[in-house]
Amino acid sequence: MFQFKQTHINFMSKRHLWMAMSVILVILSIVALATRGLNFGIDFTGGTVVEVHYDKVVPLSKVRESLHAHGFKDAQATNIGTAQDVMIRVAPKLHEDRSKIGDQVLSVLQASAGGQVVLRKVEFVGPVVGKELRQDGSLALLYTMIAILVYVAFRFEYRLAIGAVIASMHDIIVTLGVFAITQYEFNLTVLAALLALLGYSLNDTIVVYDRIRENFRRMRKGSPVEVVNTAVNQTLSRTVMTSLTVVLVLLSLFFLGGSVIHNFSVALLVGVVFGTYSSVYIASSLALLLGISKADLMPVKKGEVDDRP
Repeated sequence: MFQFKQTHINFMSKRHLWMAMSVILVILSIVALATRGLNFGIDFTGGTVVEVHYDKVVPLSKVRESLHAHGFKDAQATNIGTAQDVMIRVAPKLHEDRSKIGDQVLSVLQASAGGQVVLRKVEFVGPVVGKELRQDGSLALLYTMIAILVYVAFRFEYRLAIGAVIASMHDIIVTLGVFAITQYEFNLTVLAALLALLGYSLNDTIVVYDRIRENFRRMRKGSPVEVVNTAVNQTLSRTVMTSLTVVLVLLSLFFLGGSVIHNFSVALLVGVVFGTYSSVYIASSLALLLGISKADLMPVKKGEVDDRP
């Protein structure tokens, strides 16, 4: 339905400027993470989970307002199963008897509901569990990075693998930096978004890398910069259309999906923007910086010895 004409934009002429800007963004993100830190949610810090049942449907916004007005500032409310069943997560407080939190939450809800509210279950998630989730989440990101490095090195060439991993790390660090600066809550849904972002960023990079490899074999007289520029221009329409459709979906989730997936959509929105940018100006530029050439991507003929580094 939509067809873009072949562009001839010299993306690589500004690669040093954009790489310098990326370095600044990464440094700012690391400083923000070191000084402000992430605002970890109950999934990682521990807390109390209270499940209640209403005799009629009550808007979650009203439940949250009631809890926030009575001192439960970080309380989260979500429906479970039906619109009458609500799960409430309350962050831990120092010197507070956690055994009384369930009764306190129930009394607040009963006073504001105008109907019957039944307490179904009260559970406490300790800080040890939250610490294990943080560790497991960090390991999941690390193992994904290693898998990306091995996959791209096996499929293409080690210089391209290094570029892909650094570009993915760039996207993750900048996204974490945004969460550190804004102090949006970092919970399990955001962690899931980061893992999804790694896959999206890698896919975008692989498309460009695949075209770079093809062009190195087809463009006999082109310099590495010309080959990379041509590859980026050839994949530009696909990149724009893919990113645009993903962003439209994420904007729908952001505005219409509710508070439960609000931070999830924020993480992916930031990540998709920087992931699209990094596939051009980080992954491709690093391949040139590391000295990728036609000889590195040409297949080794049968009987020849592969003496490439």
